[in-house]
Amino acid sequence: MPAPYLTLNTVVEHETEARRSRFRCALAPARTVEEAAAFIAERRHRHADASHNCTAYVIGERVQKGDDDGEPGGTAGTPMVQALVGRGFSDVVAVVTRYFGGTLLGAGGLVRAYGSAVTETLDRADPVRMVPARLVRVAVAHDQAGRVENDLRASRHAVREVTYAGEVTFAVAVGDDEVDAFTDWVATLTAGRARVRIGDALHVPA
Repeated sequence: MPAPYLTLNTVVEHETEARRSRFRCALAPARTVEEAAAFIAERRHRHADASHNCTAYVIGERVQKGDDDGEPGGTAGTPMVQALVGRGFSDVVAVVTRYFGGTLLGAGGLVRAYGSAVTETLDRADPVRMVPARLVRVAVAHDQAGRVENDLRASRHAVREVTYAGEVTFAVAVGDDEVDAFTDWVATLTAGRARVRIGDALHVPA
């Protein structure tokens, strides 16, 4: 069963220092691997003069990837991923840009520096809690569609799409714990004329 998680709405940046090396962390929302890759490419272009631009992203419940970008294996990307997962974040990408300060940190020092860069930046973020939901499709006749749409958009549930065919179908994101009540509400609203189908699992802001 899908679990709640935290994510971000905006980019957050923070800089830390370890033995004169500067570690600048940038976090951003990323719902897909493509969005994460685009953010990583932009940061690497912006900080092309840096010693390293190490990266990590967590997408959904299964995709986790870290890149050491030339640092010793497992000393950057992995602790960055662990920092995100350990704080309960997903659909997030992190880039830590290191400007070398002249002193080697050793493997343990690098792990601490990269992990701390992410956790300290998360401390400054304003996270969004995402909870499990279902995409509920509500199909009604055209003569009911206008009123049903108005009532749906006035409700607390997000209308994701509207499809016009033989019927008008509204795809609505409804929290898992509200699906039964929502179905009853739609039945009352349409005098039992609506066809309701429970669809894909997803997450919505709490």
